[in-house]
Amino acid sequence: MSTASALEPEQLATWNEEWQDLDAGQRIEWAAKQFGDELVLSTSFGIQSAVMLHLISQHAPQTPVIFIDTGYLFPETYRYADRLTELLDLNLKVYQPQMTPARQEALFGKRWEQGKQGLQEYGLMNKVEPMNRALRELGATAWLSGLRRVQASTREQLQYIERQNKTTKLYPILEWSERDVYYYMQQHELPQHPLWDQGYVSVGDVHSTRPLEAGMNPEDTRFGGLKRECGLHEISGNNDYQI
Repeated sequence: MSTASALEPEQLATWNEEWQDLDAGQRIEWAAKQFGDELVLSTSFGIQSAVMLHLISQHAPQTPVIFIDTGYLFPETYRYADRLTELLDLNLKVYQPQMTPARQEALFGKRWEQGKQGLQEYGLMNKVEPMNRALRELGATAWLSGLRRVQASTREQLQYIERQNKTTKLYPILEWSERDVYYYMQQHELPQHPLWDQGYVSVGDVHSTRPLEAGMNPEDTRFGGLKRECGLHEISGNNDYQI
């Protein structure tokens, strides 16, 4: 049994200091030893997801990999997910919203077109609730993620290990640069997401993702530039949520 539910700030500080001297693979092995079967990895099968998926396949191969399927993903993403799952022999766990996309649109309209409030409600129903359910059903208290500081201004101050509500979150490649990601994928001959060649630097739902164009900031390619995070990596403030 892990100590995730009883973590104190001093413990987090100690762990973060330890992680500074470890490489990404060692960090994952550390997490697997510390949390055992309470550890999971999440993936979006996005542009750079292959890095963390390969790392987990090499250093903690039985770790459950949670994939939140909103029902609005690109066809290329679904095919990429199947390809990487087979290539890396992932222990994939697919979770979906409790309400279908068609029913949601019939009852609420296209909430991604309804400003920040609409985006927040969309994220809670389609991403946060399924992820919370996945953590609960899998008995997970610790969550590996491929977040990196250079990806967005909202991630610049992240620490390697943090608490989000009831869950310990761990970011093994937090300090990696775009160059680090590129060379890792080249070194291990990992396939690129099919939309990379079409100018996408980040891939989420079809309705809220666009390619990077001249004059745009990478953060502008998601949610019309209104926000960067989908809700999974924000504090919900709801005691019912594990994340």
